[in-house]
Amino acid sequence: MDEICVMQATVLKTLANPRRLEIIHRLAEGPCEVGRLAEELGVSQPNVSQHLAVMRSAGIVEAERDGREVHYRLADPEIIRACDIMHAVLMRRLARLGMLSGTTLQPAAAAEPLRLPEPV
Repeated sequence: MDEICVMQATVLKTLANPRRLEIIHRLAEGPCEVGRLAEELGVSQPNVSQHLAVMRSAGIVEAERDGREVHYRLADPEIIRACDIMHAVLMRRLARLGMLSGTTLQPAAAAEPLRLPEPV
């Protein structure tokens, strides 16, 4: 098996979490510290810290210490582009299935998180 495929699978597994995608979309706006991320996303600071640690170990985010605070940022700005592409693919799929009647398609960074229907 190709090593790059293994690395890609690891990154995609890491991205397969709605909270982590929310964090990525926020970090696309610019670096942020854990406390502010937690406040903006309405979740606990330990929860955000855990998600950031997982993303950091996968190479998705980087941290930079500034005194007592640690600022997180996307390791590569293309990460948000990859997320936006997948978001657009899903929006088109839902539109084809007639589930988005009258909805304007927007890039994920500017839109609400995609909510898929519950399985029947």
